[in-house]
Amino acid sequence: MNYLFHLFLSGPDPEVITGNFMGDFVKGRLDGLTPAGVRRGVELHRRIDSFARDDESFNRSRLRIAQGFGLYRGVLVDLFYDHFLALYWSRYSPEPLEPYLARTRRIVESRHALLPERLREIVPLIFDDLLPSYRDPEGIGRALMRMSRRIPRENPLAAGGTELIRLYGELEEDFQCFLPAARRFSDDFLA
Repeated sequence: MNYLFHLFLSGPDPEVITGNFMGDFVKGRLDGLTPAGVRRGVELHRRIDSFARDDESFNRSRLRIAQGFGLYRGVLVDLFYDHFLALYWSRYSPEPLEPYLARTRRIVESRHALLPERLREIVPLIFDDLLPSYRDPEGIGRALMRMSRRIPRENPLAAGGTELIRLYGELEEDFQCFLPAARRFSDDFLA
């Protein structure tokens, strides 16, 4: 879901990048997961998610979103924060977004055999369609519609793009507070 945010917080190690990228697709214990850098990346992914759940700015964003979105409010914040990161990428990275995405895609694809099968199937979609479209609120809306269709039970995600528009300024402010804290957290973990 929030692939860009996790990639950004991965640091330079290709194995950590791969593990953090695939974190949502790896369940259970990590004991048998190799190589060690990939395992470290999955652990980083889980810790970032835990950090976000406890973070004041992230929770402020989550609570701003209409209650009708229920447990999906966190999913919406994840995607909205990917939007702001893509939009303001040049503030946070000296490497332009498009070359960064091409480079991280090569890293991930070169470790194709390590990826869970479900993720392997959608790597092209993620790098060709989703991540490049995240700069636009409409791109986030399309991603939410796709996500909504993939979930077998009824859900409100398809309407989530309207929340980004409605709360744009407030969510952007929360993001600006959250990103530096998340970056420090990740850097400390990777040190």
